[in-house]
Amino acid sequence: MLPLITEEQSSLVFAEVFQDVRAWRKSMIHYVKEENPEVNTSILEAAKNTDLDPKAVALGAYMVYRMLELASDENEMAEIED
Repeated sequence: MLPLITEEQSSLVFAEVFQDVRAWRKSMIHYVKEENPEVNTSILEAAKNTDLDPKAVALGAYMVYRMLELASDENEMAEIED
C-alpha cells in the first residue's frame, strides 16, 4: 500500500520545486535514474508519448515520486520509534 502524503510533505516538495523548476526537474531525472531506472524510463516514455507538454508531465511525475519518497521515509521512521 502506498503511504499517505500529508499536506506538510506536499508543501515541502512544492517549496523545493518552485525555487528553480528546471534545475529541480533535471536533478530528479538523474536521481531517479540512479534510484529506480525503470520508474525513470517510464516517466520519460510517458512524457514523450502524450499530447501534453512533456516537461510538465515529467515534472508532475517526479513531484509525486518525491512526495511518496518523503511519506515512505517518515512512515519508516515512525515504525522504528514504535
